Amino acid sequence: MQVDELLKPFPIKEFHPFPRALLGPGSHELIGPEALKMGFKKTLIMTSGLRGTDIVHKISESMKWHGIETVIYDQVESNPKDYNVMDAVKLYQENSCDSFVSIGGGSSHDACKGARISVAHDGRNVNEFEGFNQSENPKNPPHIAVSTTAGTGSETSWAYVITDTTTDPNNPHKYVAFDDNSVTSLAIDDPVLYYDCPIDFTAQCGFDVLAHASEPYVSRLNFEPSLGNALRAIELTAQNLRAAVWNGQDLPGREGMMYAQYIAAQAFNSGGLGIIHSISHAVSAFYDTHHGLNNAIALPRVWAFNMPVAYKRFAKIAEAMGVDTTHMTDVQAAEAALAASIRLLRDVGIPEKFTDVTQDSYSKNRLGTGPTKFYENEKTITGNDADVDRITNHVLGDACTPGNPKECTFTTVRPVVDHCLNGDLDDLLS
Repeated sequence: MQVDELLKPFPIKEFHPFPRALLGPGSHELIGPEALKMGFKKTLIMTSGLRGTDIVHKISESMKWHGIETVIYDQVESNPKDYNVMDAVKLYQENSCDSFVSIGGGSSHDACKGARISVAHDGRNVNEFEGFNQSENPKNPPHIAVSTTAGTGSETSWAYVITDTTTDPNNPHKYVAFDDNSVTSLAIDDPVLYYDCPIDFTAQCGFDVLAHASEPYVSRLNFEPSLGNALRAIELTAQNLRAAVWNGQDLPGREGMMYAQYIAAQAFNSGGLGIIHSISHAVSAFYDTHHGLNNAIALPRVWAFNMPVAYKRFAKIAEAMGVDTTHMTDVQAAEAALAASIRLLRDVGIPEKFTDVTQDSYSKNRLGTGPTKFYENEKTITGNDADVDRITNHVLGDACTPGNPKECTFTTVRPVVDHCLNGDLDDLLS
């Protein structure tokens, strides 16, 4: 059944699996012996290229030293596209590979997870597996996911997100596939690999973590095993993101964010997400903007939207973010949580609304250079009525929307989207 069908009539909630993981400084150096132990002989490495670093080279050479052949596909794009997945599948099949390694953030991991599902089904198009547990073959190639950012959580979750470029070019579609068969075989999180992550990218990935943590904490799924991890991930993010952004080689900051992103993903893995992610998916479908940036801009607006049905939970979020809520009512504390999120966003230098995002506003910007006619025609985010309407409609069809604590309709969600595109954050604090 689909999630929205399960939510309404049944109290049964499902706990989804996690992979084995190696976490901590130096853990990436174990990939060779781990791959050998798992039976890897010829591996396809999927990555975005990680230009300016030697991470891919070091990992590939480590595997070769242990007698494992490697083939590299380094064309994964931000917001991975269906053709990225299928090009990798073709390369995997042509080279008779038997395993996968993904190196990077969510884009590399998600594209690799989609490729594994496709390979297990004789190369069927990845878009056929949109939705919930659509794969039919539980046996797919082993996969080691090596993270170079603290944000995604894809290395430990059952979800992957793909942009479908075969749809109407004027109405692009980005979807989430939730599939227990896509869970990686081994996750490796090494904070030393985050040292080369750019300042703006670090900040945006950090807000991906805050979204991953806060959404299951207030989700209508209300999944008890997720709540502790969610709250702890919020606390770790509030404590460590500023240091990770502004002093990128601060190991405690990087390590704190490593654990935050890892346990936040474990929270949403079974606890669900909401319309922070739905808005993010919609905006990147149309504009190819970075997922973490989108989450950062959407988060304060969605928190304000959801607070009336979850004041007590947001009051706890305020405490986790370091606010002294002594003598505050739940409503006052919830509002303090919102103010703390805006303070954090401003402290790490993230644009405050989508119409502030320009060609030069951040290092991963792809405005006007995406794969469909829509991207070519829309060089900037306009924020006009048509923009708000199409993004709102995409949000309402997103697989994350049913978990949102407050009911979502076109009428209720459209103002939230409009404020994300055009509104002033100070309006939320007045």
